[in-house]
Amino acid sequence: MKGGQVGKKAHTCPLMNKTTNVTKILASVIEAKAETIKLGMDLHARDVVVCMQMDGALPCRPQKMTMEQVVALVAGLIAAGCKVYSCYEAGPCGYGLHRALLAAGATNYVVAPRKLSDGRKQKTDALDATALVDQLDRYLRGHKKAFTVNTVPTPEQEQAKAQGRLRDQLKKSRQQWEARGRSLLLSQGHHVTGAWWTKRRWAALEPTLPKWLVTELAIMRTVLLTLDAEEKARRAVLEAHAPKPLPKSVGALTWVLLTREICDWKRFKNRRQISSFTGLCPGGYQSGVTQRDGSINRHGNARVRALLIEMVWRLARTQPDYPPVRALVAGIARGAARRKCAVAAARKLAVDLWRLATGQTTPQNLKLSVTAAV
Repeated sequence: MKGGQVGKKAHTCPLMNKTTNVTKILASVIEAKAETIKLGMDLHARDVVVCMQMDGALPCRPQKMTMEQVVALVAGLIAAGCKVYSCYEAGPCGYGLHRALLAAGATNYVVAPRKLSDGRKQKTDALDATALVDQLDRYLRGHKKAFTVNTVPTPEQEQAKAQGRLRDQLKKSRQQWEARGRSLLLSQGHHVTGAWWTKRRWAALEPTLPKWLVTELAIMRTVLLTLDAEEKARRAVLEAHAPKPLPKSVGALTWVLLTREICDWKRFKNRRQISSFTGLCPGGYQSGVTQRDGSINRHGNARVRALLIEMVWRLARTQPDYPPVRALVAGIARGAARRKCAVAAARKLAVDLWRLATGQTTPQNLKLSVTAAV
């Protein structure tokens, strides 16, 4: 039965033993004369659980394979004249399998993770793979909301993004070691705040401490100095890639980090797409005549949200004429309401930055003053 057509015999599932035999699977597919193969894959570091569907037949029993076996299976199916479509959820394993499948000739989709449960209180890799192949089947039949397809960055974009994230990790590690030192000092009756490990503060602090405590803190200080030097070096490299001039308080580092997380500003076709990507859009509830907005959905890139919120608070201090931050400048709202205003401003700021990056407007039109080029 091809594509759900009536009148043809439905394909039977190929024999899949506990030990995967790619050759047997290929032989079974060729014998069934399948034209379209769909693969739903639950990807892990050591293995891949694959659920296969031939044309419009029922999905086969999921099978555990290695990544090499999956690529070999796809290459064999392509060589046999089949059209192969596959999908797996985005996750820590990255896009290596995606690129290998594309090279083998398949059409692969990396989809946004979601809860795949069908209502039962069960969660297994086999159930996830079966749910994915079902969603893939519906997607290929025209239901484009069956899942959300992620934009896969190029290897160069991945490398650029990793550079920015490493700088954030270095900064966070430095803060953690600072806190460890302050905690040790406090446990011994010395209450200090801030960067106790810098040259001037350490010179004043060291004579007041017992010898054993100095020894312990000296080890921490060595780690801190290394982290600080590496973080500053990486920051200088990132800031060097920022365009000049930029709107005041946008910041060279913030702009570079934001651009590398987004990868390509031009991939967004309208303001709704960039707003949705930030995850700053309010959730909604509507039933009959009842309709109300909820909290933000937090879909998309969390780092992008953090950078936008940070930028909004800076703009409120230095760019009071920028329309999205006027409510913050006026100080009308307080507490939670003020934070909601900041979120709304961040969503509008993302749209304005997209328009700037794609040349649709200028800082002057947005009432943003620009820092002088160095």
